[in-house]
Amino acid sequence: MDEPVDASDIRENTIASKNRRIARNTLLLYVRMLFIMGVSLYTSRVVLAVLGEVDYGVYNVVGGVVVMFTMISAPLTAAVTRFLNFELGRGHMLMLRRVFSTSVNIQLIISLVIFLLAETVGVWFLNAKMNIPAERMWAANWVLQCSIAAFVINLLSVPYNATIIAHERMNIYAYISILEVSLKLLVVYLLVISPCDKLAAYAVLLAVVALGVQMTYAIYCRRHFAECRWSRHIDRPMMKKMLGFSGWNFIGAASGICRDQGVNIVLNIFCGPVVNAARGIAMQVNTAINSFVQNFMVALNPQITKSYATGEREYMFSLLFRGARFSFYLLLFLSLPVLVNTSWILHMWLEEVPGYTVVFVQLVLAFAMCESVSTPLITAMLATGDIRNYQLLVGGLQLLNLPGSYVLLRMGMPPQSTLVFAIIMSVSCLIARLWMLRGMIGLPVKAFCTKVLLNVLLVSLLSGCVPVALSLVMEPSLATFVATSLASVACGSWAILYVGCQRSEREFVINQIRKRLHI
Repeated sequence: MDEPVDASDIRENTIASKNRRIARNTLLLYVRMLFIMGVSLYTSRVVLAVLGEVDYGVYNVVGGVVVMFTMISAPLTAAVTRFLNFELGRGHMLMLRRVFSTSVNIQLIISLVIFLLAETVGVWFLNAKMNIPAERMWAANWVLQCSIAAFVINLLSVPYNATIIAHERMNIYAYISILEVSLKLLVVYLLVISPCDKLAAYAVLLAVVALGVQMTYAIYCRRHFAECRWSRHIDRPMMKKMLGFSGWNFIGAASGICRDQGVNIVLNIFCGPVVNAARGIAMQVNTAINSFVQNFMVALNPQITKSYATGEREYMFSLLFRGARFSFYLLLFLSLPVLVNTSWILHMWLEEVPGYTVVFVQLVLAFAMCESVSTPLITAMLATGDIRNYQLLVGGLQLLNLPGSYVLLRMGMPPQSTLVFAIIMSVSCLIARLWMLRGMIGLPVKAFCTKVLLNVLLVSLLSGCVPVALSLVMEPSLATFVATSLASVACGSWAILYVGCQRSEREFVINQIRKRLHI
């Protein structure tokens, strides 16, 4: 007679399988990210050199005008991802098809609305309110039109991208992303040899790349996922459900866009395009480093939503705690050498460093580390579908970034004061998220504060003391960069392993290192 199977053993094996899937998907995304990061940093340097500070700043801020309209589309993007993950967790194929088809119909409608708004309000704002040299206004209008085209193309591809992530096909996601960044590398080469106006040519070429990449996503999904079949029939109940979810999520999306792109436009009005160039470079550095965390969360997010859908609360909480800690650790580990050597790195990377770039980079990375702790909490909130009160409170706090920054600049404060204010508001939003999620999903806030917040604070102090001390006593140079980077790696690794990790996590990491090194 067969021995009875222990239910707890089955559950442990299932959780182990899920954890292995997360680890495998994260590794695939890191391979993608390393390639993208190297190419992106190189292309940023070349583009800045070819366009110059003013045109680079113009591209950064004009593209931001179009990105402002994502406050309409971003809530729907979050809704598509959430509903796809939720139904995959429940295994309902019919509902998956309804979600996909409805999301495509919604995106078509929103694309038309955004196109009309961008061609009216966007064109008026660019020509009447932006601080752009008169001789570059025609090129700025080219950038606006190409940015609108690229934005609409990306918007229509959202259901396809969300489907790939929901199915956890991270290898395909990685391959297509590598294709995209390779095409952007080709764009830089064409930009250098092009006899046309560099700014206008850059905008046109990026729009063409967007079209090619998004067609690749659509073709793959139609061939491999049965639910990716569009129907012109409008499923009114599903549309109402998704729009209801999106309606409250609009507050959070709008507040995030106002914080990032809105403040960028305010900086342009008060300080001009050169400061926009400095902020654009800072965002490039942040994007390159923060990609590690985003890759980790892209692999983790589907499991958080699916565990909520299946009622596995304890497993979900373990994912939230681990996701918050390791998101911060990854960002700290990569940011620390940059934070203590910012000026030297920028002068080695760029031919000419715009003013304020050094302090912008440092503050943007500090802000990113504050936000990294909140990333899994946001996923858990979206998984519940009950987001009205959450968005009213947290979204309302985030919205304060735009008027707060305007007041600071109006008072004559320096441009970097806008980022200091953003960091303060980020901490306030984290406190609000914890308070709200305690009631929404029963999040153990006290345990989160001790096992996550105090933990990452202690790890930060232990990791940074030696590198910071070295940077203060040594002059900026290659030797200083090497010394502080080695100190950052050594102190960071020790602090994360022996202070930041639990015993089981530490043993897992050490065993994996030994296995890879054949020790």
